[in-house]
Amino acid sequence: MGSLGDVDSPPSLSSRISTVVPATPRGEENGAHELQFMDLLVKLHYFRAVYFFNSEAVQGFTSHDLKKPMFPLLDSCYHVSGRIRRSENGRPFIKCNDAGVRVGEAHCDKSLDEWFGENGYSLDGGLVHDHVLGPDIGFSPLVFVKFTWFKCGGLSVGLSWAHVLGDACSALNFIAMWSQILAGQMPPKSLQVPNPTKPEFPPSVSQNPISVRSANVIGEYWLATNAIKLETHSFYVTSAQLEHLVSVTFGPNKQYAAETTSYFEILSALLWNFISRIRGDSGPSAVTICTNTSNRTENYFPINGLVLSKVEADLEARNSDISELSRLIAEKKMVENHGVEKLMEKDEGIGDFIVYGANLTFVDFEEFKFYGVKLNGQKPILANCTFHGVGDQGVVLVLPGPEDNKENGGIGRMITVTLPEKELDQLKHQLNREWGIV
Repeated sequence: MGSLGDVDSPPSLSSRISTVVPATPRGEENGAHELQFMDLLVKLHYFRAVYFFNSEAVQGFTSHDLKKPMFPLLDSCYHVSGRIRRSENGRPFIKCNDAGVRVGEAHCDKSLDEWFGENGYSLDGGLVHDHVLGPDIGFSPLVFVKFTWFKCGGLSVGLSWAHVLGDACSALNFIAMWSQILAGQMPPKSLQVPNPTKPEFPPSVSQNPISVRSANVIGEYWLATNAIKLETHSFYVTSAQLEHLVSVTFGPNKQYAAETTSYFEILSALLWNFISRIRGDSGPSAVTICTNTSNRTENYFPINGLVLSKVEADLEARNSDISELSRLIAEKKMVENHGVEKLMEKDEGIGDFIVYGANLTFVDFEEFKFYGVKLNGQKPILANCTFHGVGDQGVVLVLPGPEDNKENGGIGRMITVTLPEKELDQLKHQLNREWGIV
């Protein structure tokens, strides 16, 4: 299946795009938002998310109602509506010129049930705008929001967010603030600015961290080239399947595992093992784990608070137990931020790099509040996300699923995987055959 934002088979009967700017023009206050090294590190990546709401959740809303909160929201997040510029030495920054974000409105000739029946959880088909900066970087919007109405009255909210603005947590908070304003809550006049003090990370054991890699870009676009074709697919693991996985993997030690190991670590270990088996001798003996700095409050200024770590297997990962790999991920991560920052300082923030897929990368979104976005007080029936601009080694995202058991409120996990096409086909087959995961 294609990646989120694939517009080869658009679902829309009709669509239009408009521009939303801050409610209060900054005028002479227009200034520059300086980009930090971590911002520039991920400039070739884009975070994309989709939220699905049933007709009851959006009853009474018009397209105008949905777009209206964007104006005051951009007052708080003023740099989001800016444009990329370069300093004399070539280093990018954001000119806060109120150029605005793009908002798309579309209508789909399918119901939500029909949509899920055709697309499953992978969410193909243009619900997120296919957004990349370039070729005229100075004129490219940093954010696209797309509202798609389904014939059943349901709605999807698609977000494409240039990663240079901030990480996935920042993007999710942006949409959460939009929903709060829609519900009648006044936005803060200004957002909390993160403490500029850099967190203290231990030095990497490697002078050349595996978490990042130099990239070649496509012409004048901020997008890395790929040597092979990648595809994206999402697997849904129910709460019952998670319990079964822990029970089979850890046996009599399952209670200890439940107390010391997260589902993210167990699922990452499972896919690390499977992907290594698929790749054979070229299977990765070391992987990248991407987490975020400690939880932030809702009303904070967007930042890139990524923590990049390396985990090495003592044996070939394809021959290692899932329990042993999950223990390594939980206990043996080696933070590489120090080495990454040194690399960026040496490059003065001008070079082109990729993070997601530079090495096989596992991203922990397990505790992120995907279901904190509410319309008419109701959560999405489904939320999913992916990254655009993934490198050839692939990326695995683990995020919360919707409640799958109304009696006990069981929460499953969504696993969104981007891999080379042939590897993904084999992974689908193995996960279904061995664990019943589809």
